[in-house]
Amino acid sequence: MLHKFTVFAVFAVAAVSATSPPRVFTMCIPEIYSKECAKMIEDSASKGFPISCISGRDRYDCIERVGRKEADIVAVDPEDMYLAAKNKLAETAGYNVIEQVRTKEEPEAIYRYEAVAVIHKDLDINNVQGLRGLKSCHTGVGRNVGYKIPITKLTAMGVLTDINNPEYSARENELRALSTLFDKGCLVGRWSPDPDINQRLKETYSNMCALCEKPDVCDYPDIYSGYEGALRCLAHNGGDVAWTKVIYVKRFFGLPVGVTPAVPTSENPANFRYFCPDGSKVPIDADTKPCTWAARPWQGYMTNGDDRNNAEAIQRELTQLGQLGENEKANWWKDIMLLDEKTLAVAAPPVSPDEHLKIAKYMDVIERNSGAPERDARACVWDEKALSKCRNLARAAFSRDARPRFDCILEKDEAACLQAIRDNGADMAVIDGGSVKLAIDNYNAKPIIAETYGKGSTKFSERPAVAVIKRGSPINNLADLRGKKSCHSGYEGDFAGYSAPAHILKQKGLINEPNEMDAFFAESCAPGAPHNSKSCQLCVGNIKADERTKEATKCRPSNAEHYNGGKGALRCLKDGKGDVAFVPLTALQQLDDKDDAGKSDEYMLLCPNDSQAAIDAWENCNLGLEPPRIIVSSAGKSPNALEELKHGVLSATSLYSKRPELLRLFGAWDDKRNVLFKDDVKELISIDNTWDKWNAWANIQQNNGN
Repeated sequence: MLHKFTVFAVFAVAAVSATSPPRVFTMCIPEIYSKECAKMIEDSASKGFPISCISGRDRYDCIERVGRKEADIVAVDPEDMYLAAKNKLAETAGYNVIEQVRTKEEPEAIYRYEAVAVIHKDLDINNVQGLRGLKSCHTGVGRNVGYKIPITKLTAMGVLTDINNPEYSARENELRALSTLFDKGCLVGRWSPDPDINQRLKETYSNMCALCEKPDVCDYPDIYSGYEGALRCLAHNGGDVAWTKVIYVKRFFGLPVGVTPAVPTSENPANFRYFCPDGSKVPIDADTKPCTWAARPWQGYMTNGDDRNNAEAIQRELTQLGQLGENEKANWWKDIMLLDEKTLAVAAPPVSPDEHLKIAKYMDVIERNSGAPERDARACVWDEKALSKCRNLARAAFSRDARPRFDCILEKDEAACLQAIRDNGADMAVIDGGSVKLAIDNYNAKPIIAETYGKGSTKFSERPAVAVIKRGSPINNLADLRGKKSCHSGYEGDFAGYSAPAHILKQKGLINEPNEMDAFFAESCAPGAPHNSKSCQLCVGNIKADERTKEATKCRPSNAEHYNGGKGALRCLKDGKGDVAFVPLTALQQLDDKDDAGKSDEYMLLCPNDSQAAIDAWENCNLGLEPPRIIVSSAGKSPNALEELKHGVLSATSLYSKRPELLRLFGAWDDKRNVLFKDDVKELISIDNTWDKWNAWANIQQNNGN
């Protein structure tokens, strides 16, 4: 959903002359930063250089909006620049990076950092093939200078071989190749987001943990990990080569860095050399230019083709915004402009994102793929919105190093997707937990990954549906609810907000069919219901907007509606609009002050057995357990193939669960709820052999008609 901030107009008129007002540029920002942007508008306009905002769903959406000329500027990482370069809009959008986020320490540096290899000066090596059999020190698994860059470049040089073996996942191919090339190493970190896979890989390729401080753990913190730790591993723990970045080499050996003068250390640079891709060696001192393997470009600000003539004006505006944000120590300065105390916005000659990445020799690092050639993880969906989201995830995840590459296939329904998985026409699908038994029995499916929802859900990710009343309410049983006002987390298809209460009311003989909920309650707010129905009468829309917008957003199944979702239904109850709220227990147990939905100790549960109970007594006072969604694959796949799918999906989704501003994987998608995944998901986890709820969940689904 597109939101336009108009606050700037008032300030703009006051700030410029009536005869020649400068153009007010528009920045696109991820929706979660809407409040910060309103403050940025206010702060900048008061200083005479107003800026406008639109909010996109996330940064991916903002890149497309800038490309479509709906906004002028978006702040981006190199991986986002890659998305812009490869975007179908790229040719017409005319994207340009015109300002960069640089460090105050190295404001003139062309790149954010440069990757180097450092060796002992007397090491007998004169070409890259000479690396074979050496002891290697790395910053950490999955990192740029210590992992992705050496793997990319050494593969291209033919030093790392057999890296596309179809028997193994992309990650395992890389670890196998490193483990074969080097005698020993230190490569800490989570080798896979799946704990079992992580453990197996570290046991199989244990020589790549042998130089670590704690070889049996091989994870952070470790004194031989990170940029400086890799050099410490080289100098003091038997390493022959260290992969790190130039700035840390200079610090480690007490050399000047940018504007920072030399700070002497106990390390002697004369005993070491930079090892170059051509096999030569370069001294490490204050005067000799290091030879580098690749560089990570700076973050920056990207515009579209419409703004070639406005580049200087935009650069001036961004530089001023950066200075203002630092002076004000504003939240928007960090969240929207990607700046902090060590960085600043620096004007740079406009360059296309494609060129920006290629000049740094970084394009091939992003595109690195050590999996089987042309083997994608094919996700099957049966809805156009799900297809759109799947494709966004596929592109974004690839840019952020999730492998294997995802592909998306559209079929007519769930059964067709399960058949495609069985017949090797697809690799996985996301289905409701209640459908897993059928998938196993009829389509030889295997559940591999489940959603999780945090506090308030069970060991198997079930969410109890509960009826919530205020403490002290005279309502003591479900029959007392007739003619009362109700607040719902959602409408049809929403388990806790609609399906579970409808099932219980029908079971109690209080209604005959679920569609009689309207008649049972006097008024309700069930976001997603028909706009003019009784189920929307208590909804309020966007309470911070004008009356027209309030009415337009009323009862929408998105966060534009103040009473949307579990916490929204609790707001509805707290505000006195309703007498009861039907929500998942997670909403109640995850309340905090910023939710403006009251405190959990202000509420009681209304039980199906005609009593009230404390929230902690939910096990004997709930309307049913909602199963999570489950990712299934084929039981006919090899263990390695299933492991590869698990690793790839968890790598991508763990990133976006932590960084929703990059891609909003969980939450409303273009005003539609529960697209691919449930909106309230916290993260995805692996399924093991202890999961045994398939029969129970099938019964729940059958009883609730979902």
